[in-house]
Amino acid sequence: MIRRICSLSLLLVLGAVPAFGQTIAGLEVLLTEQQALVAGKRVGLITNHTGVDRQMNHAIDLIRKAPGARLTALFAPEHGIRGLVQAGGKVADTVDERSGVKVYSLYGAVRRPTPEMLAEVDVLVYDIQDVGARFYTFISTMGEGMDAAAEKGIPFIVLDRPNPLADLRVEGRMMDMSYKSFVGAYPIPARFGMTPGELAGFYRDRMEKKVDLKVVKMRNWKRSTWYDQTGLAWIPPSPNIPTLTAAIVYPGTCLIEGTNVSEGRGTTTPFEIIGAPWIDGYKLADELRKANLPGILFRPAGFTPTFSKYQGEVCQGVQLHVVDRDRFEPVRTALHLLKALKQLWPDKFQWRSSLDRLSGSDDVRLALDRGDTPEQIVESWSAALKEYEEVRRGYFLYD
Repeated sequence: MIRRICSLSLLLVLGAVPAFGQTIAGLEVLLTEQQALVAGKRVGLITNHTGVDRQMNHAIDLIRKAPGARLTALFAPEHGIRGLVQAGGKVADTVDERSGVKVYSLYGAVRRPTPEMLAEVDVLVYDIQDVGARFYTFISTMGEGMDAAAEKGIPFIVLDRPNPLADLRVEGRMMDMSYKSFVGAYPIPARFGMTPGELAGFYRDRMEKKVDLKVVKMRNWKRSTWYDQTGLAWIPPSPNIPTLTAAIVYPGTCLIEGTNVSEGRGTTTPFEIIGAPWIDGYKLADELRKANLPGILFRPAGFTPTFSKYQGEVCQGVQLHVVDRDRFEPVRTALHLLKALKQLWPDKFQWRSSLDRLSGSDDVRLALDRGDTPEQIVESWSAALKEYEEVRRGYFLYD
């Protein structure tokens, strides 16, 4: 007993377990406290490799064994049901080898479950770990699933999981819906500050046809909790978010995708490292240090991507080292990165068409092109973000 208490105390000191207890995801709450939601039902499950309990048992296996429930269809988001497909790669319909259940792709020609896919489904369940950034497509898949459930007149159940970025702030431009895409499907900022279950409530109130939404809340999760303080193991939600640090910088450095600079895909530190063959990493680091940005240090770094932009070419750039994640502002930091790249290498640096979809409008690109400072750009978002802050509080499920 003494050894157990000492071990728990050490975990608390290290931040592995929150002082209020280990977080219990919605999946376990469903199966231990709210089984009636799926008992006697034919269940369709939107999930991937992150849909596990604390013992790493998968939702597919657990729901199949739930008393009275019958798993009749699986639905795969970007990266596939087992997380094996690289970013943007087509996910094909298949059969899950372990369960024998048909897997329908929601990341290919079809992005929403069709009536045919739902023919033998009485309730549609969503269980995927998100990263808390608007352009991560899992939350778009959730919205499409909600629309499909509403059209068929069946309940949609979200098994809630943590927002890994805690809830210290919201950041970025509000999505201009004239630029709507699968990386920006709803009017939220880049860092939106809600769990999937809370976000589903926000979505519901913006749908033309109302869905019968049920959210199975987590136990022992607070808004100030970073993922590594939940006591839950980190499972990379996609191949290029291997660590929590990658998720922390992602709401900002994902914007680098909208340029001809590598965002670090094809390295062991995607989104933490950026560069190109024509960049001088020391020069870039020196320029960024002038901004004295909170919570972040820049180190000149070189790398050779094994795939994606500049595959096989030696690149120079910077690695972002987050030293105070509570103060770090990923979107503001990304704007300074873009400004420095454009200023230092005007003949080499180029925008890509995806930048406007990622940033939420063309005004970020246009502002940088005319020489506006990152601070001016961030200030231009403040009124809309303040309004959003008030709206989102109406959907909070946790303190």
